[in-house]
Amino acid sequence: MTPGQPLMDEPPLIDIRNATIWRGETRVFDNLTLTIARHERVAILGPNGSGKTTLLKAINRELYPVERDGSWLRILGRDRCNVWELRRHIGIVSHDLQQRYRPATTALEVVLSGFLASIGVHGMLREQISADRIAAAHDILAELGIAELAHTPLRSMSTGQQRRCLLGRALVHRPHTLIFDEPTSGLDFAASFDYLARVRALARDGCDIIIVTHHLNEIPPEVGRIVLLDRGTIAADGPKAEVLVPDLLSRVYGTAIALAEVDGHYLAYPGGP
Repeated sequence: MTPGQPLMDEPPLIDIRNATIWRGETRVFDNLTLTIARHERVAILGPNGSGKTTLLKAINRELYPVERDGSWLRILGRDRCNVWELRRHIGIVSHDLQQRYRPATTALEVVLSGFLASIGVHGMLREQISADRIAAAHDILAELGIAELAHTPLRSMSTGQQRRCLLGRALVHRPHTLIFDEPTSGLDFAASFDYLARVRALARDGCDIIIVTHHLNEIPPEVGRIVLLDRGTIAADGPKAEVLVPDLLSRVYGTAIALAEVDGHYLAYPGGP
């Protein structure tokens, strides 16, 4: 079998069929169909308002599609699973999650909260933290180069260091899939390059990667498939070289876009005269 090729009896990572998904009073998707297999590296791309956040919330079981015959949203073949079980298979790192932590939460507490699928480890949650979990959290902080920040509160860290704490939270179960929502949002060049290098290393180590973004520079060379969203529809879905083309991106983003490709990285800049 070719490395990375899914087993015949292995359910897809994400299987969405004819799904209608509402966010509040807004119907974002109508009859959405999308399948992402295990062992894929995919970027879900689109401008603001295209449906990326709603899709991510549905994958994360924060939103559910309308129930009707012939419609479903399955994760690893299951229509429903609890959040603790889901986290053992899929880790999610997002700017939104980062904002939900209290500024006084320490790096160690952020990572430990991944074991509990919680925001922090305050109150009675501390009783569920074993010595083995504390040791594992310290090991992850060391892997991410922030061991010295274990007892440092988030408010005293740079945004890049905070983002690495969130990555550590996602890694506690050693999930086979990581989903990154706008991974370099709020980061400067140095922190962005460092963080994307870590994402690439995880992909090379065999981790399945999904990037949710509206910026081409956040898509690492290891990603081979692009799902392009446009106002709640899939405008294109296919190999990177076929989807990342000026005419298609210009139409979806509503502005003239030119592209450059350097060492597997795609960069967008203003097109036209």
